[in-house]
Amino acid sequence: MTSAAPRRRGRPSHADSADAPAARDRILAAAREEFSERGYEKTSVRGIAKSAGVDSALVHHYFGTKEQVFEASIEVAFGPLLSAPGSIAEGPLDGVGERLARFFFGVWENPATRKALLAIIRSAVNNEVAASVFRRLISAQLLRRVAAQLDTPDAELRAELAAAQLVGIAMLRYVIKVEPLASANPEQIIARVAPVIQAHLTNPEPSGAAGL
Repeated sequence: MTSAAPRRRGRPSHADSADAPAARDRILAAAREEFSERGYEKTSVRGIAKSAGVDSALVHHYFGTKEQVFEASIEVAFGPLLSAPGSIAEGPLDGVGERLARFFFGVWENPATRKALLAIIRSAVNNEVAASVFRRLISAQLLRRVAAQLDTPDAELRAELAAAQLVGIAMLRYVIKVEPLASANPEQIIARVAPVIQAHLTNPEPSGAAGL
């Protein structure tokens, strides 16, 4: 995924220093932390800068607006997610539900990507700007690529239903932390969810559904 081009706002004098790459990484880490804990609405560029130990001008220099900081900060989560279409395509179609479920929960169970995913979910449900970024990344970069692997006329709807199933479980398990789901073994969840995902993606259309 290509991040939005940064908007230059008066280059800080220390931006060319040897510490510049480290400062950029600190800003991204701070942004993921802030968006994850506070959501998009309550996170500010000033707060991100304070958490990263830099001034606000440097955040604007590297990333531009808050929306651009948000998109850049969650890019780490979408790297592995964008490889999902290729991963689920490897193997017979009757196992695609398990492969997708296993991939999805593998990303969520990884601490390195979970924080960015929490930032996405918590921000998107409360703010239209963040939701727009989420839709753009999910629809264009992920769901359409999954749908392209399916040989059905309603492939995009099937992919979206599968995604809705997985995201709903993620909300309950990782965001709301409903028990016993929050503490359940991931393998147990995958075993129960994979057949449902498989049905969304490949089962024949129910009788009479075409006329709805």
